[in-house]
Amino acid sequence: YSVYDVTRRETFTNLIDIWAKEVELYSTNHDSIKILVGNKVDKESERAVSKEEGMALAQQHRCLFLECSAKTRANVQQCFNDLSLKILDVPGLREKGSVAVRRQNQKHMYGTSQSGGCCS
Repeated sequence: YSVYDVTRRETFTNLIDIWAKEVELYSTNHDSIKILVGNKVDKESERAVSKEEGMALAQQHRCLFLECSAKTRANVQQCFNDLSLKILDVPGLREKGSVAVRRQNQKHMYGTSQSGGCCS
């Protein structure tokens, strides 16, 4: 997931300059699903990034694309639904030997930290 604020152009520009490059550099799973989400569509009168710009960036980086409003919940569920369906559509993401599945199995095998912190 990568989310930008449709009312603040700099959040979109940062995606182009930083996020897209990092995803390409650090993504280890060629089957990984990327989704670009424009948020705050409830503030249409303040829009600084057009839907077409978002769609073009998503297409350029082979991402799913949606716009939503976390405030009004418009299309929020659709983001998760589309992502879930796409994951089910890609066999490499469901295979027992996939990196994500192996990591999850390792967590169960070795247990989790007793301190409860995410980084301990």
